[in-house]
Amino acid sequence: MAGGHVPVFACAGCGAVLTAPVAEVALPVHAHQQYGHYLLPALMEPGTYAVDPEPSGHPWRPYDEVGPREAEARGVYAPVHALSYGPPGAIALSPGDVRGTVPIPERCDGLCCGLDGRNGPNLACERCGREVATRKDDCSYWHVVWLDPRAVRVVDADGPPRHALEWEELRDELAEIPPAEPIGAWSPVWEAAVAAALARLLAVSGGARVAVPAGPVAGVFRPALDVLLPPGPPVKSLSLAGPGLPAATSDIALVPRHPQTGEAWPYGVGVVVPLTAEVWTYLAFHDDRRLIGVAGGRAGGACREAPTPLVPNRPFRPDWDVFLGALARLPEVREPWLRAIHDRVRKGRYTDPFL
Repeated sequence: MAGGHVPVFACAGCGAVLTAPVAEVALPVHAHQQYGHYLLPALMEPGTYAVDPEPSGHPWRPYDEVGPREAEARGVYAPVHALSYGPPGAIALSPGDVRGTVPIPERCDGLCCGLDGRNGPNLACERCGREVATRKDDCSYWHVVWLDPRAVRVVDADGPPRHALEWEELRDELAEIPPAEPIGAWSPVWEAAVAAALARLLAVSGGARVAVPAGPVAGVFRPALDVLLPPGPPVKSLSLAGPGLPAATSDIALVPRHPQTGEAWPYGVGVVVPLTAEVWTYLAFHDDRRLIGVAGGRAGGACREAPTPLVPNRPFRPDWDVFLGALARLPEVREPWLRAIHDRVRKGRYTDPFL
């Protein structure tokens, strides 16, 4: 993270303050995910913002109209439904951190329970009326306000800069994201995080079978690899690596992605596959057999197992859209074997391993 004061965003037209002081963090992998027909929470934690480096929003052009050459120039190496020709650098904030805006009534459309931003910016500066942001809070969407980078500017706020956590601090400061939602479904964050990591894992596998360590990692990665990679004995190995774990020497390491900087944990032996840090932390350290003390027993030291934690009610399935979006943006997808996987998955949304 850059030094200096925690910034505030203001209207580029009149200078009116549009946000609370917010500190920059990495853009979540699930930023553009759509999930079921549920009311999802806010994408960003209060007091934070993230920048999307890719173009986003209106106007959109179909891939068939753009063509592969122009798509590759824009960092897309396999077919997608459409490409955004909006500006790069949209700024994501929690809706509660936005100030001094008013809705644009004719832009406030949605499918069900709120706004989906289908018609472009739907928030204007309260002081001057300039279009400044798009709010999304309909069901299936993570609730977020996207500031238009062309319509805002940064001003400094009083106060010290936010401290960027060292890798060794993450274990104590970072909250795990459990795999199951209260309704028994898999967490959408898990489905998106694993999907993005799976795309990268396939790319670095070179098309060879990968040995996955037993346990939770196998539970979310092995079924997809069994379907997508050719049969046969494993050629490459995968392991969890990162702060707080013993040194690993596998060909491929599943490492945490720093939640503030977006950097992957440095692994000096083989290639790395970054994974959302809160999901990685759960896979690396969570113990489902928690022990709690009970009265009685020898010197009061008797223990019994805690109630079984909530577990998902179906096998894990990575997010189809997130997987294809991540895979299409990897140059390796131009390799014939990986392009064949991309095309097969794109045509088979409701087949293994995404059914």
